[in-house]
Amino acid sequence: MSGHSKWSTIKHKKAAIDAKRGAVFTRLAREVTVATRAGASGDPAMNFRLRLIMDKAKTANMPSENIDRAIKKGLGIGTDGAAFEEITYEGYGPGGAAIMLMALTDNRNRTAAEVRSTFSKAGGNLGESGSVGWIFESMAVVSVDDVSEEKAEEIELAAIDAGADDFKSDEGSLEITGPPSSLQSLLECVKAHGLDPSNAVVTMVPTTMMELDTVKAGQTMRLIDKIEELDDIQEVYTNADFTEEALEAYGA
Repeated sequence: MSGHSKWSTIKHKKAAIDAKRGAVFTRLAREVTVATRAGASGDPAMNFRLRLIMDKAKTANMPSENIDRAIKKGLGIGTDGAAFEEITYEGYGPGGAAIMLMALTDNRNRTAAEVRSTFSKAGGNLGESGSVGWIFESMAVVSVDDVSEEKAEEIELAAIDAGADDFKSDEGSLEITGPPSSLQSLLECVKAHGLDPSNAVVTMVPTTMMELDTVKAGQTMRLIDKIEELDDIQEVYTNADFTEEALEAYGA
C-alpha cells in the first residue's frame, strides 16, 4: 500500500493548494447532490455519506450556500432537471500501471470521449469494464496527522475492535484501513481519542503494486493530472508505486 499512500499524500497536498476552486466546488457539489439522493436525506446526522462529503466541502472552504443548493438539488427542490450518474472507467497508464476513474456525469457520451482522448494523448489505454477492477479492493481509510507514537498505539488497539484490518505509521501520521462498513466506527474511534481525522473515505486500494522507472512514472503522473482536470472526474486510483526518485523528478 506504500504507493497508494504516497500518491494519496501527493493528492492531499495538491488539493490544499489547488487554485481552481471553481472546479473543486463543482465536483464537491455533485458529490453532495448524489449522496443526498442516495441516502434520501439532506440531514447529515441521518446520512453518513453526506456528512463525510460535507466535512470535505467545508475543509475546502466551500460556501455554505453552495452546499445547501446541492442538497436541495439532491432532494429535487428547485432543480434544473439534470441527473448525474456514477460511472467507473478503467485503463492502463504509459508504463502499464492500472488506473481506475470514478466519474459523475450528466452526459456519459461526452465523458467517455474526454476520458478516452486523455488516455490516448498521454500514451495510455482505456480498457473495458473489469479490465483492472480486480486489482483494487474497496476499503475504508481513515488518516490522522500529527499524532504521537504513544497515541497512535492507543488508537490502533481501539481501532481493532472497531473493525480495522491494517495500520501504517509514518513520521507522525497514522493510516487505518478496514472494510467499507467499518468507516463510521473507525471515524468515531479516532474522534473518541480527541483527534480529528485528516481524511476519512471509502476508497479503492490496490492489492498489488507496480513500480515504474522515472520516465514512465513521470508520464503516468502527468496522465493522472490531466484526468483529474476533467470536469466529470471525481476520483482517480492507481497501483503505480512511485519511487522517491520519480517523485522528485516530477516535482511532487
